[in-house]
Amino acid sequence: MEKKSKLNAWLWKWHFIAGLISLPFVFILSLTGIIYLFKADYETPRQKHIKEVTIAGTPISLQEQWDIANKNAVKKPNSMVLKTSPNQATEFVSGRFGGKSSIFINPYTSKVSGEIIGKNTTMYSVRKLHGELLMGGFGTKIIELVASWMIVLILTGLYIWWPKRGWKIKGYFIPRTGINKRTLYRDIHAISGFWISILLLMILAGGFPWTDVFGENFKTIQKVTNTGYPATWQGHQIKSNVSGTALTLDQMVMKAEALQLPGKVTVSFPKGPKGVFSVSNFNPSDLASQQKIHFDQYSGKPILKHTWKDVGILMRGRMWFMAFHQGEFGGWNWWLILLTAILFTIMSISALASYVLRKRKKSWGVPKVPTSFKVGYGVVILISILSLIFPLFGGSILIILAIEYFRKYKFSKIS
Repeated sequence: MEKKSKLNAWLWKWHFIAGLISLPFVFILSLTGIIYLFKADYETPRQKHIKEVTIAGTPISLQEQWDIANKNAVKKPNSMVLKTSPNQATEFVSGRFGGKSSIFINPYTSKVSGEIIGKNTTMYSVRKLHGELLMGGFGTKIIELVASWMIVLILTGLYIWWPKRGWKIKGYFIPRTGINKRTLYRDIHAISGFWISILLLMILAGGFPWTDVFGENFKTIQKVTNTGYPATWQGHQIKSNVSGTALTLDQMVMKAEALQLPGKVTVSFPKGPKGVFSVSNFNPSDLASQQKIHFDQYSGKPILKHTWKDVGILMRGRMWFMAFHQGEFGGWNWWLILLTAILFTIMSISALASYVLRKRKKSWGVPKVPTSFKVGYGVVILISILSLIFPLFGGSILIILAIEYFRKYKFSKIS
């Protein structure tokens, strides 16, 4: 790839400005992301007294436990999680996503061992800080805008980093240590950015489905193209044949256990007399193993079975990148995300250090662009594509163009 010096200067200017504006948010995203990776390590010992019980005697039936949960939960449970060992309390779940809460029943004492309300946990606050700056929908849009510009930062950074005259090990793959501090910090920033650029793009791809504008547009495309979950995945349209007495929860759980599904297995309760029991498993380390089976609540016969093959390609890709983003594919994935987040933090700090050493007093130090430079069609097309994919980025570009236009118009009027 042959570099053009004027284009390089123009890209460097906008890489610099976008980086300077995004830097505080980048620090927040990096640090909160690192903290959230340790969610299980943080919560497991603190919730052990709720989730684990002492085995003593014969446990009461699941049906009885369900009744206890209904009487004591903040909100009536809509599902339960299958236990994997006898010393676990039975978990009944209410709500979904951010509004999710769990009540745990000790099957040996018939008492509530505790309740975990998602919104009241420390890690929920960390996640909200990571995803919306604790500012609700407005904060989510800020994060989405910053994430959009981060893609631009990565692409422009790669162009700026690309050697103009041949390849050298030092300065392009290994930082130079014998020149000055500014050169060292600049090399650390550029080289670490190069090594993690692909990983950063993958991590960003896993974060965008949670955003407001891009996320909603993505869901709309899934719906229009029929590439999301099948319409019957949740089972709202599926009805049981009302006949005789409904299965007890114990009978339904026996059927769910017989399926031997891997991962976390959940039994969702019928909604009304015509509703169905639904059995599903959450197994991010092997997405292809996930299933959802709907059962008639009276006969106990399976009505409809969905496997991963029934899920549309866009939803499959979305779930894969979201799982990768959270390091859920196993130890290798967790360590890779942690290492990337650490290098991302180092890259950001080194950029700031390089800027401080470069900056002159009473000046922002914004790189200058030759007055004769005009953006080529290739750059315009690329910006247009990114603007269509990331509308908030496109909106910010329009604001920047308007500011530039009025600034030049005002300057020409004065001169």
